[in-house]
Amino acid sequence: MTPGVDPLGDPFLRTRFAVPTPPATFLRRRRLAEHLDQALGTPLTMVNGSAGAGKTLLVADWAARLDRPVAWLTSDTSDQAPGVFWAYLLEALRAAGVRQTADLGRPADAGAVDHALLARLAAELQGREEPVLVVLDAYDRVTAPEIAEQLGFVLDHAGRGMQLVLVTRSEPMLPLHRYRADGTLTEIRDAELAFTPEEAAALLELHGLRLGGGAVRALVDRTRGWAAGLRLCALAAQQSSDPETCLKEFEAGQSTIADFLLAEVLGQQPAETQDLLLRVSVLDRFCPGLANALTGREDAEPILAGLHRANAFVEHLGHTWYRLHPLFAEILGAHRRVRLPGLDTELHRRAAAWLRRSGPLTETLAHGAAAGDWEFTARALVDDLAIGQFFTGLHSEELGELFSRMTPGTRGPEAVLVRAARALTDRDPDRALAHLEHARTELDGDDAGPAAQLSCALLEACAARLTGSPARAERAARAAQTLRYDVPPELLDKHPELAALLQTHLGSARLWAGRLDDARAALCAAAASSGGAATALPRQESLSRLALIDWLNGRPGRAERTARAALTEAARFGLPEQAGSGLGHLVLAAVAVDRDELDEARALLNRATAAHSGPLDPVTAVAGVITRAHLQLARGEARAALETAASIVPAAVASPWAEDHAALVASAAHLAEGRPESAVRVIEAAAGRRPDCAVAAARAQLAAGHPEAALALLDRLPGEQHSGPAVTVRATLVRAQAADLLGDRATARRLTARALLDARRDRLRRPFAEAGPGLRGLLGTDASGASDDPARQWLVSRTGPRPGTASRTAQAPALVVEELSGRERDVLQRLAQMMSTEEIAADLFVSVNTVKTHLKSVYRKLGVNRRTDAVRRGRELRLVTRAG
Repeated sequence: MTPGVDPLGDPFLRTRFAVPTPPATFLRRRRLAEHLDQALGTPLTMVNGSAGAGKTLLVADWAARLDRPVAWLTSDTSDQAPGVFWAYLLEALRAAGVRQTADLGRPADAGAVDHALLARLAAELQGREEPVLVVLDAYDRVTAPEIAEQLGFVLDHAGRGMQLVLVTRSEPMLPLHRYRADGTLTEIRDAELAFTPEEAAALLELHGLRLGGGAVRALVDRTRGWAAGLRLCALAAQQSSDPETCLKEFEAGQSTIADFLLAEVLGQQPAETQDLLLRVSVLDRFCPGLANALTGREDAEPILAGLHRANAFVEHLGHTWYRLHPLFAEILGAHRRVRLPGLDTELHRRAAAWLRRSGPLTETLAHGAAAGDWEFTARALVDDLAIGQFFTGLHSEELGELFSRMTPGTRGPEAVLVRAARALTDRDPDRALAHLEHARTELDGDDAGPAAQLSCALLEACAARLTGSPARAERAARAAQTLRYDVPPELLDKHPELAALLQTHLGSARLWAGRLDDARAALCAAAASSGGAATALPRQESLSRLALIDWLNGRPGRAERTARAALTEAARFGLPEQAGSGLGHLVLAAVAVDRDELDEARALLNRATAAHSGPLDPVTAVAGVITRAHLQLARGEARAALETAASIVPAAVASPWAEDHAALVASAAHLAEGRPESAVRVIEAAAGRRPDCAVAAARAQLAAGHPEAALALLDRLPGEQHSGPAVTVRATLVRAQAADLLGDRATARRLTARALLDARRDRLRRPFAEAGPGLRGLLGTDASGASDDPARQWLVSRTGPRPGTASRTAQAPALVVEELSGRERDVLQRLAQMMSTEEIAADLFVSVNTVKTHLKSVYRKLGVNRRTDAVRRGRELRLVTRAG
């Protein structure tokens, strides 16, 4: 993510991290300050009171006098999105000087946050020697249940490293009953926040008002000690020639604070100020220029400054921006609709027009939509070159929801482009192509700007990818390359996702066409894109396709590393797993089949299926078909594999590698069912195009009893540097079996040993299983594949026994991908002694975080997820003793 911006792409509002400064008329109440001092002994404090109860200033005054880091965050309505909330909270910690959080990462998706990020945050806080005080002001604005659950997780696991203070109007969705029972909660509620008569008298004196004891008690009784009510009374009385009478009239005649605000605050302002306040109440925030646009005057700057200085419910956000007190804004809004009926649409239109020139795009679009001016709103999106944000996973949902309200009659090429983008996000390329055809017609006759033309080229490339049309993708890419020179460079720099998306679509189309080297060039360019979270999804998709190319070239180890890098790319920015992760899981499933880890392959296939809710692009669809067919072959389901391989994937043109892999699966299925001549026939044409198909054809010839023909096919293969181990190991095994059939046992054993050596690094078990029982004599294994030679025990599959296999397979120890370090063995040994993480840390004289890091590494190397499984696996591998 770009530093200094939230997941929505907007700059962090630094005023949200500032501890509010109490006004000169603030009254420090000792009893409440002392209660808050006691709260330092509990991890959670809740200051819960009604609007205007004085909660924020109370906590702000107390926190400002503490000698410890204070991370202050004023909640906002945008914090309903978990990603936005946690991005702001992490930034608040950094602003408070908690620098260790800088390396934790930050959410990239406004609507979600990765659980691993929360775990890292809790662990970092738990390890602090000096606790940090976190104050969440106006927490009642955060209503999302998942945020409350996430906050509870961090609170529970941060230990003594964090003390949380919630300033709220309503009870938060946390298990307060448990905190109360544990004695870990301090509460200050409305009754305690209410002013006593003595405190009210002192407050009035700070405003220059002196009343008798009876009058003060009456005022406290009527207001129930409500801080805002007392302050509003004092402010109004200050402006009156008879303060005591003013307070008595309020006490006797006003029934609601709204009546008081409208009559005694708004009503006391000059007509120009009243008009400004009513008009800006349509905005969440405003500056003098924006306020002037709504009033049509030029006097907003002195009026707003004066209102702020007078504490007239206009809050200064910094950098000339203001906002109304929420309660005041709500009351003004209701009054505006009565006093100025029908004006809201015009106000939104004026705000949108001003913001388009000087404000953020998100607010421009929101006000344009609120005004119902969809032609303007679509034009603003396209002219900003932001249409690619429909596809980045960050703003897709928000843009889709916003433009779902666009009226069908909205005209203009930009509106048509938005409809095409929405169709593409819905995976409906036919509808998108119809819109694009319409858009091209309008753009040709509309003298459209380069941003609209470039946006159209991007959507054309996306449609080409989804329809399997490489020629269309190439035309769109060439058009985009030409148009880039007509677009202001700063606009291109603002939207790095556009170039990344174009390269991803082009690379995917070239991959479909079988131009693997050209595809790799485009995909590598996309994978190397800068832009942080804005390009995370195109980078993930490009890496997934690069992983597929590696697998197609017979390099499963590289394919696995690239696929995992793709999945990590999404997780690093907090993107939801379903966003673009399907192909990565398919490649991992294909690699698992090559390793004969069939249960894992099935699980990965299921995850890939769950990651997509709609139609797939042809590359992903065919990858799914091929992987499922290979898994069915490995499970002995040859007929099902044939049916799967024959599945039709709709596309404008056929993919050569897709057809070749279908032939490869068909040949293997025929061999599995004892039809070697059929196997030879179906793979014959593909044998001259791909090395893996040539090896499959050689294997079929060998099964048909033609070892010389098999060797002739292998002799025509290109050098080994052009093919990966999944191809060369299979070729070597065919040569070994051919040599054995021709009576050259020594050569056969030598070639088998070479295949074992080449396969071990990538754990390629499947080629040995495919070679059949005739290979056992050369391998020195029994019917289950097990061997007494430790150097060959890795051949035993991690998958449970399949029909017809001996039980020894299930009992064989799992492969250790990487040796445990000495320190990791120490940690594992103590884990076997039932020691806690803290006890292990103390015994080894290291930190708890260091132990956790070792544990994660141990779990990964042993292929487990739990402590008990790690101990069991360690004992199987004799890494720990039962006595330990």
